[in-house]
Amino acid sequence: MSKVPRLKEKYTAEVIPSLQKQFNYKSPMQVPKLVKICLSQGLGKAVADKKIVDAAVEEMSIIAGQKAVPTLSKKDISNFKLRKGMPIGARVTLRGEKMYEFLDRLLSISIPRTRDFRGISVKGFDGHGNFTMGVKEQIIFPEIDIDKIKSILGMDITFVTTAETDAESKALLTEFGFPFTKK
Repeated sequence: MSKVPRLKEKYTAEVIPSLQKQFNYKSPMQVPKLVKICLSQGLGKAVADKKIVDAAVEEMSIIAGQKAVPTLSKKDISNFKLRKGMPIGARVTLRGEKMYEFLDRLLSISIPRTRDFRGISVKGFDGHGNFTMGVKEQIIFPEIDIDKIKSILGMDITFVTTAETDAESKALLTEFGFPFTKK
């Protein structure tokens, strides 16, 4: 018998009934759910030094608990000294159990460690029920050893949901415990 992630249990026990009541869903299957979490880093400095991408992939793999992959450029851009196929970033997509485990660590440990934190801005919704937020420093994650990193890098975290509107998506993420700003 495997251990069910805490937030997955919370979704079935608390979030579904709450959203069903809030949006008058007739069936629990209509309630929006979290599909995947995508972590990505764009590394502009990687054009000059390939080791930056390797370090970013390694750090992102540690943070996510799953192997990250380098992203490659799609075309040549001479002004940036960029060639097609050069590694310029890192990304990883989390689904299922690992997604809920990462979300739990993000909300309970990492976000409270952010310096001068005043809440998550609600400007990251895309109109289709997905939410993207930026993290300025990867050192907010406890898995990263501050002494071993070469440079502080930020990352984008995208939460993909089955919600059709931003209001439904925001209600879902708020039920999970996202500390959105009041404005």
